[in-house]
Amino acid sequence: MLRPYYNGWVCHVPTVVGCLLSNFKNMTQIGFMQGRLSPIEEGKIQAFPWEHWQSEFEIAQAHGFGLMEWTIEQERLDENPLMTQGGRQQISQLCSKYGISIRSLTGDCFMQAPFWKSEGSQRQFLLAQMTEVLIAAASLGINYIVVPLVDNGSLENQQQIDNLYQGLETIRSILRDGNLKIVFESDFSPIELLELIAGWDSKYFGINYDIGNSAALGYDPAIEIATYDSHINNVHVKDRLLGGTTVPLGQGNADLPLVFKLLKEANYQGQYILQTARAVNGNHAEVLCKYRDMVKDFIANA
Repeated sequence: MLRPYYNGWVCHVPTVVGCLLSNFKNMTQIGFMQGRLSPIEEGKIQAFPWEHWQSEFEIAQAHGFGLMEWTIEQERLDENPLMTQGGRQQISQLCSKYGISIRSLTGDCFMQAPFWKSEGSQRQFLLAQMTEVLIAAASLGINYIVVPLVDNGSLENQQQIDNLYQGLETIRSILRDGNLKIVFESDFSPIELLELIAGWDSKYFGINYDIGNSAALGYDPAIEIATYDSHINNVHVKDRLLGGTTVPLGQGNADLPLVFKLLKEANYQGQYILQTARAVNGNHAEVLCKYRDMVKDFIANA
């Protein structure tokens, strides 16, 4: 259990940030979404790899990856290693041993149980749960928290937008004290998303740009990236068919060379996280390395 103390947060484990923030200053990094180096869980393209999460660190190092984005789901949330004292210690040790940085977290739990669609005591419970996730993430030096406003978390009316704003305003001090920034992944059109984000303090709120999701929605990346500009703080790399699902990079509706060119022109210098299609033959490391090399080429040729 974590508890507030004056202007910071005191934990029952030491704050461990060194190994998580190494080698990230002013440089582009290509990382992977946790679980992409593990067997598929229950047919899901993305899920926390309960049986393999420790081994992903060694596999990542062996294949030249130094960056991972953590994942956390609503199911078994309290059992996620991020949420336990022993788990955080083990994460820190594995990061140090294998040279892996973790700067971001995708909170699928927030999408699966969105507080902005709940009322009364349930909303308060979910906000308290979110608070615990944020404090735990901050204790490991994680900076970016991806809040998916898509699928079950999609904002459907003004009341839900108001609920989101009011709820997150109550935890602004946690973002400040924990050096955290919430980055929204949204299905809004570029103008709608800009209008949403314009009302928030850019020090604590930004945008997670998902290349594949935007392609599936038929959005023009030139309009999107010009509209979002410096609000983009994290990028998820995948490809999707128009109106369809995730497919291997280069086989969907995303104009990948153009997207990377536009991001370069926008002076984006953050991380690229591979949230790509899974291997059909089970060789997930091989296909992830292939996608990483494709992204390297897109960046080099942008």
